Amino acid sequence: MPKILIVDDQRNMRTTLAMMLRGASYEVDEAADGELGSERGATEAFDVVLTDLRMGTKDGIDVLRSIKEAQPLTEVIVMTAYGTIESAVEAMRLGAFDYIQKPFTEQELLVKVQKAVENRRLAGEVAFLASEFKERYKFENIIGRSQSVREVLGRIVRIAPTDATVLITGESGTGKELVAKAIHANSKRSERMYVPVNCAAITETLLESELFGHARGSFTGAVNARKGLFEEADGGTFFFDEIADTPMSFQAKLLRAIQEKEIRRVGENKPIPVDVRIIAATNQDLMKAVAEKRFRQDLYYRLNVARFQLPPLRDRREDIPELCSYFVDKYNRKMGVRARLHESVIEALNHHDFPGNVRELEHMIEQATALVQNGVITPDDLITPSSMPAATPSGGKSLSDVVDAAERSAIESALRECDGSREKAAEQLAISPTTLWRKMTRLGITFDGRA
Repeated sequence: MPKILIVDDQRNMRTTLAMMLRGASYEVDEAADGELGSERGATEAFDVVLTDLRMGTKDGIDVLRSIKEAQPLTEVIVMTAYGTIESAVEAMRLGAFDYIQKPFTEQELLVKVQKAVENRRLAGEVAFLASEFKERYKFENIIGRSQSVREVLGRIVRIAPTDATVLITGESGTGKELVAKAIHANSKRSERMYVPVNCAAITETLLESELFGHARGSFTGAVNARKGLFEEADGGTFFFDEIADTPMSFQAKLLRAIQEKEIRRVGENKPIPVDVRIIAATNQDLMKAVAEKRFRQDLYYRLNVARFQLPPLRDRREDIPELCSYFVDKYNRKMGVRARLHESVIEALNHHDFPGNVRELEHMIEQATALVQNGVITPDDLITPSSMPAATPSGGKSLSDVVDAAERSAIESALRECDGSREKAAEQLAISPTTLWRKMTRLGITFDGRA
């Protein structure tokens, strides 16, 4: 039940307003003057404060200032009499949600209070999501202890508090958006919107309208005016993923928006000021794209203020165990299971080239956690022809050969220790007897442990 505080030094007015609001299922408290209203509004949790503008030593403007300083999410509606409209406008400038002029009807009051309550609810959700976003993408959640990851993290710590434009490059799946989110979450813009857009996923004809918005009737189907994503991101961060896939015609307009800090909706000439931080990412060589006349050189230099080149997973294999542990824990919690990795999995993964990088590894762990039997993820559960094609490491052995050798060694050892008992060996290997029999048949291992 939304909680409302009425601040008015006239008892009859307070009583009447309280009856109206309680009749509409609001929880209502009262304060008899500005001093008490300021104190309660600043120290207690109210969704909306309804305050008279003219009171004793502390008027409605004083109440508004006190509440907004201590409880910025609380919405304030000021009640004003004829002749005090200028003060009501000042209250709006100081952060009041709205004002209502006396005399007013019950319906007028309830409509304004309902709007204020809804705005308070939405503001609370945004604040919660911003807090959750900051927790999820804090620096500690960038996984890896390799030198390359430590260097990236060190640069994020330095660049995040600034408003510098950032360009992130690297192969698909290396974590470019993770870095972008970490920069936003640890910036002074973290309480405002983070708006990502995949440039490759929007057609050229819709890209300008999606980002800049459009006026009513500006093209077929534009039945209403619409704000673009740039306006939605005002005060926050805008992330352009796959920036190299934007058409040259759009790049010119984007460059102007970044330089002038303003945009124009499709079909309008009026400039709209926007304050956004730009982070862009691509898996392409932008200098090559510039040389081939596919990307504007001036836009490249505008974006390339602070650059992060993310290494592929094959160049930081020492991070694979930590990443695997993180993903297993993540999907155990998500799926309500208690899977764990067999020690042979890491050895097998170290011989894979990971063309999909960290994203590929995560998808493999997710799939294995969902499908594993007996709670232990083995190379046979994790590595399949569809998810992980065989690579040929140094020494001439394929990944399949390496995995088969590891499994053969583990099975033969278990059978010897268990005197050839498949049931006991399966229990020791944490797999079912049927799975053990299937593996033995595929590898050509006899029941007494000899190949």
